Amino acid sequence: MRIVRLIARDELRLMLRNRVALIAFALILLLTGAAVASSWSHQRAIAERRARHQHAAERAFDAQPDRHPHRMVHYGHFLFRPLGPLAAFDPGVDAFTGNSMFLEGHRQNTANFGDVRQSSLLIRFGQLTPAFVLQIVAPLLLVFLGFGSLARETERGTLRLLMLQGASRRQLVAGKLLALGAVALAAAAPAMLGLLLIAGQPGALALPMLTIALGYGLYLGLWVVLILLVSAVVRRSRDALLVLVALWAVTSVLLPRAVPDLAGGAVPLRNRLQTEVAIARDLRRMGDSHDPDDPHFTRFRQALLDRHRVERVEDLPFNYKGLLALEGERLSAALFDLYAAQSFAAQARQNAMVDAAGLLSPAIALRGLSMAAAGTDFAAHRRFLEQAEAYRYALVQRLNRMQAEAVTYADDSATDAGADRRKRIGAAHWQALPDFRFVAPTGATLARAALPGLAMLGLWLVAASALLGWATRRLGAGR
Repeated sequence: MRIVRLIARDELRLMLRNRVALIAFALILLLTGAAVASSWSHQRAIAERRARHQHAAERAFDAQPDRHPHRMVHYGHFLFRPLGPLAAFDPGVDAFTGNSMFLEGHRQNTANFGDVRQSSLLIRFGQLTPAFVLQIVAPLLLVFLGFGSLARETERGTLRLLMLQGASRRQLVAGKLLALGAVALAAAAPAMLGLLLIAGQPGALALPMLTIALGYGLYLGLWVVLILLVSAVVRRSRDALLVLVALWAVTSVLLPRAVPDLAGGAVPLRNRLQTEVAIARDLRRMGDSHDPDDPHFTRFRQALLDRHRVERVEDLPFNYKGLLALEGERLSAALFDLYAAQSFAAQARQNAMVDAAGLLSPAIALRGLSMAAAGTDFAAHRRFLEQAEAYRYALVQRLNRMQAEAVTYADDSATDAGADRRKRIGAAHWQALPDFRFVAPTGATLARAALPGLAMLGLWLVAASALLGWATRRLGAGR
């Protein structure tokens, strides 16, 4: 163990003598610190702004005067997607998926106003976040610091001298691993400190944070092993650097950007216009509540008359127009859910293809793990959409029920001068409607979603370690 420590100390001393290495290391520390501060500040500002807009939307809805309930159905309501505290570490897909929804009757809208669509094109190349720095920049720093760790000893002829002095191959590789691993820990320290600061925020969950820390630890540890592996196999330091930079470019830059495009081409999605046209077509087939001769609603009306043993809708104990609205919304919502499920299934297949590519790129595996544990992946976006739709449907149906129970059919059908006033009900009715409350996932749910990415990183590390063990046994042989 003493020999391992001596080799590690000598390797660290050599890095300290390299001014370029020192400057690069100082820059990554500053970059990570800036990423933590800016991302945390940005996330808090977004969270506060969305909460403020949500409060304003609720006040505007509650402040509506006496109205006909169906007017409130079309007045609608706004919902804003809340951000969890771990979004400060990894914002995930939040900038691309939109953050607000307009809820109204007879329509199922998607989330709008994503940051990418409102910002410069530079945001598409990645925001400066702790996750971005650790995923992309930190491995490159380790490459430039460690590419010659073993190849340099072979080039200079010092490998045999070290072995003649009593250092075994395993001790030599272990010492180099220890030195480069210490650098990796130091590079990750500011980001992990930022993660600890996030722990002090309300709503922060310990289990996902531990999962994130473990995932990034495995990822940087993997790069340390890969760097030593290439340096042991390639004969010259220059060639080792070229191989490692190419490996970084392919696994950290090229594949994470190319694979989603390939998945999108393999599993196409309907765009919004195509979906709305298809829904309108299917709605016409299902039934039109505004058409008195529509077969479905003719049967619906007759069933109501038979159940209450009356001959005319005017004799029903409730407002028939409100019942029509209830039935129409039920049919349209079922159709909306069907098309939403198809879209979610297609996107799930795309994401499965991307996740499987984690076997080719550890950066893809880490990205999936990081977003899943932070609650900023597609599953989190879908969770918001489903809860928002459930709230929209319940809200619209409550208003339709108010029309059926609080407005008479005679008043609803009247066209005289005072009819509009008689059709209105008190504003207290919508003031009593419950506000939207997003149900956040538990820490165990988030950590469980990150397990596949964690398993892939573990497989990468085991495979790389096995190859490094093989390369260690051959180190210096035939050279």
